[in-house]
Amino acid sequence: MSLALASRRRFDELSEQEILALAISSEEDDARIYRSYAGRLQQDYPGTAAVFSGMAAEEDTHRQQLIALHQARFGEVIPLIRREHVAGYYARRPVWLAANLPLETVRAEVAGMEQQAADFYARAAARSTDAATRKLLGDLAAAEAGHGVTAEGLQNTHLPQGVKGEEDATARRQFILTWVQPGLAGLMDGSVSTLAPIFATAFATQDTWTTFLVGLAASVGAGISMGFTEAAHDDGVLSGRGSPWKRGISSGVMTTLGGLGHALPYLIPDFWLATSIAIAVVFVELWAIAWIQNRYMETPFLRAALQVVLGGALVFAAGVLIGGG
Repeated sequence: MSLALASRRRFDELSEQEILALAISSEEDDARIYRSYAGRLQQDYPGTAAVFSGMAAEEDTHRQQLIALHQARFGEVIPLIRREHVAGYYARRPVWLAANLPLETVRAEVAGMEQQAADFYARAAARSTDAATRKLLGDLAAAEAGHGVTAEGLQNTHLPQGVKGEEDATARRQFILTWVQPGLAGLMDGSVSTLAPIFATAFATQDTWTTFLVGLAASVGAGISMGFTEAAHDDGVLSGRGSPWKRGISSGVMTTLGGLGHALPYLIPDFWLATSIAIAVVFVELWAIAWIQNRYMETPFLRAALQVVLGGALVFAAGVLIGGG
């Protein structure tokens, strides 16, 4: 890594030909990124995919203009120089890392790409003392800034308000199916199902450390079980619920957190203080579940609260009665 960093060229060390070659390779990379986004979004968000395809075509046009300029000034052989060869040059997120970004994040990523390129060329032009280089960099800055105008026009063509609203609704629905729904199921399972063993142990032993260990084991075990069950029982292809690994992670993590919430207070040595805090945490957890159901699942709040709080209270009472008996 240090050798790679040490071998990078400084931008002010590049010749005009190398700067032009760098611009050409950057345009090629950006066009490829836009087409990758368009391909991934085509099925669910065709309007946004059309915008990105149009931007890729615009990058191709700029690349051809840059190549024609290079041929006129420097000949047919274009030096091989890319972003990673230049210290301080703006980087791009690898496409495979961005493959699962939500729709709004992808749109923001693309807007940032254009602004980043325009700002870089503008700053480079301002620092240059060579007239020809300054003109070249200024032209590149203007070209990149023009991409934003093109993108706005493409968005107006392919993403009228109704289409954008539909795509945003689809993105929200996918977020709920992939993250919120399995996470909510996990939080409910972790918060409610661990009540009985934790409070039964607490009132049976009145030993806070033992209670904590039982709560930790129950929470982690339930999290692992829920996570693998969610990931294994539905691959998301037919149901449209998204990646099974994402759903599994959401369900498993939230299940574990739901149980740990009222297990962690038993790290406090004083039994009654720990129990009082644990009960308060349970109250917060149950109302949080009701709020999430109302916010994302459109369940009326009072009905959600009644279902969750009543169910939690019954499980809590069972644990206390079993442990106290």
